[in-house]
Amino acid sequence: MSGHSKWSKVKHQKATTDVVKAAHFTQASRAILVAVKEGGGITNPDDNFHLRLAIEKARAVNMPKENIERIIDKAKGEGGNAIMTVTYEGYAPFGVAIFIEGATDNGNRTVSFIKQILDHAGGSMATPGAVSYLFERKGVITIPVGSASFDSVFGVAVDVGALDVLETADMIEVYTKPTDLFKIKKVFDEKGIASDAARLVMIPMTTVELTSEKHDIVSEVLERLEDLDDVQEVYSNLA
Repeated sequence: MSGHSKWSKVKHQKATTDVVKAAHFTQASRAILVAVKEGGGITNPDDNFHLRLAIEKARAVNMPKENIERIIDKAKGEGGNAIMTVTYEGYAPFGVAIFIEGATDNGNRTVSFIKQILDHAGGSMATPGAVSYLFERKGVITIPVGSASFDSVFGVAVDVGALDVLETADMIEVYTKPTDLFKIKKVFDEKGIASDAARLVMIPMTTVELTSEKHDIVSEVLERLEDLDDVQEVYSNLA
């Protein structure tokens, strides 16, 4: 019986992992479709900045190269035209501001799902502009700790005009102007400093401090929003 129970647990864990993986692939696929569409149909990532970002995101979730190429091919046809980018602003519980970026073929469905999650948690949707001014768009290059020293990364970052360099438990984060993101990443590549990812993010200019209990409540809401297939990124000013 114990063996059966263990196998059941393994199957459950694999099923959960497969669902998460599928959701990440769906989000990455939509990002590629949108990038090609909004890039005027350009499918060469060297000539389409947003497509380069979308491919980086797909690689970050370990999407196979052939999958990426197949989606780009699909984007050349009618399949890419149904997807559109959307942004939503709102508040999670306790006044935490959130900014959501999505890619969807049905805006009414997407906003309905987001509103349902926020309303259920005691949050609310906000009008455009009510929250976005609290964030600043930046590029960020993440470099795994151990692949290079902080001093070497910092030295290169200063030379190329990066905005800031921060070190977390497992990553060194190099912040850039949005337009400098891939130019600076290329310098790191040439120096032999491998990056984990390069992407555009929304950084809160101020943050909201909450108690541990309230922090957990808001974090759960953010996770539920991130789990939506139509949602690409969820940003908040939660400390």
